[in-house]
Amino acid sequence: MLIDVKKVKIFVTVPIKNVDDVRKAMCEAGVGVIGNYSFCTSSTKCIGTFIPNENANPHIGTKNKLEFVKEEKIEAICDIKNVKNVLEKIRKIHPYEEPAIDIVPLLDEKALS
Repeated sequence: MLIDVKKVKIFVTVPIKNVDDVRKAMCEAGVGVIGNYSFCTSSTKCIGTFIPNENANPHIGTKNKLEFVKEEKIEAICDIKNVKNVLEKIRKIHPYEEPAIDIVPLLDEKALS
C-alpha cells in the first residue's frame, strides 16, 4: 500500500496562561481546517515536567530543579504544506525556549480501501 501523507496532527504543550495566544497563532498559520470549519482544535489539561540544565534559560522554573507546570496540550490537523509555517509561528509565540511539539502523519481513509 502506497501512502501519501497530506495531513498531520500537530500537538504542542503550553503553559495555561499562554494557551489562547498559541492557539490563535497556530490557527492563523493554517491549522484546524476541517471541511467548512476553521479554528478546529482540541485541548487537554496536563502537567508538564522538566529539569532545566546549566545552559538553559527557563521561562518557568529554576536550573537543575525538577519543575511541575500546569499546561494544556493543543492538538489540531494541518495540511502538510503548512507545517513549516505553523512550526515557525509556534516557536515565535511560545514562551518556552524548547517547546514540546509532536507531528503525527495522518492516513486518509480513502487510501485504506
